[in-house]
Amino acid sequence: MISAQCPECEATVPCDDDTVVGEVVPCPDCGADLEVSALRPPLLVLAPPEEEDWGE
Repeated sequence: MISAQCPECEATVPCDDDTVVGEVVPCPDCGADLEVSALRPPLLVLAPPEEEDWGE
């Protein structure tokens, strides 16, 4: 298992071994949605907000 640091609150965020770049994971402390931007070394960034699809 790998872990990375939350850019929002600096908590340790565990990631499964099958985590992939682009996956969104929640921070267990502050609840922020974080996007995996790299695996070696693991790096998390704040995920962009989801956009409305307006029925498309």
